[in-house]
Amino acid sequence: MPVRLFMSSGDLVADRRFDFARDLQLRGDLAAAADLLRQAIELAPGFASAWFALGDIRAQLGERDEAIAAFREARSADADDRHGAGLRLMQLGAEKLSAMPPAYVRSLFDQYAPKFEKALVDDLGYRGPALLFRAVLAVRAAARKPALFRHAIDLGCGTGLAAQAFAKEVDRFTGIDLSPRMLEQARASGLYGDLQESEMLEGLQGTPDASADLILAADAMVYVNDLAPPVREAARVLVAGGLLAFTTETHDGHGVMLGEGLRYAHSATCVRQAIEAAGLKTACLEYLSARNEDGAPVPGLVVVAAKA
Repeated sequence: MPVRLFMSSGDLVADRRFDFARDLQLRGDLAAAADLLRQAIELAPGFASAWFALGDIRAQLGERDEAIAAFREARSADADDRHGAGLRLMQLGAEKLSAMPPAYVRSLFDQYAPKFEKALVDDLGYRGPALLFRAVLAVRAAARKPALFRHAIDLGCGTGLAAQAFAKEVDRFTGIDLSPRMLEQARASGLYGDLQESEMLEGLQGTPDASADLILAADAMVYVNDLAPPVREAARVLVAGGLLAFTTETHDGHGVMLGEGLRYAHSATCVRQAIEAAGLKTACLEYLSARNEDGAPVPGLVVVAAKA
């Protein structure tokens, strides 16, 4: 994943102490790093990046209460929560699961964009688009329908990997993504007729009824805690017989959880319930991993839902 977001404090000395602290943290000297971060915060009390880094170190040291306090300070210092301090609070059990801050997702992928494809495909063995492509073809074949689509919407389109996988089967693609820098990469691919800078639910809400026959979300639902709203909007946007196809990470329990990688994992039951509540039919639900983490496949689901 990308280098951690840094937001200057506006104080050169505080910023330099932050840099020294990060070096010490990477070397494993957490106590010395925490001390330098405290010094930086004394110089610049509203230094969001320093508060977030201090929270991270406290969590590494097993100092839960201190970590929670630091993450709360980080979020207070940056109301948009571009560092994702709220997610760390959820992870620590200090707050209930809720939606990811849009500014966090945007900042994350703006940083990630220049090396996105190399990191995802080469380093993490990303195979989500290929898995979705095979699943969609299988569903179409079972229904004895051609695998050609007039209009597909690619939610969280990123640089265009899903559109690339489906290019020969789709006449026109619309891509929706929160990250301007990701959209720059997608535009350069030449695969999209239209690109929209938007959160996926908002993008769907601005789309006319029955205007797409395929909606894709490859490695995008992992940033959505509640699947029901986007699945419901997808059902409205799909034509009769249209398909919603997506990947997500999963777990053995119930409901939704936030994993170590700050990505949501949805149980199979949770996915089925969202699909049924939207009036769609589960045409495919397979336990398949779309990517690796630390050399091991991440438990995942490949899902295709059909509109009657």
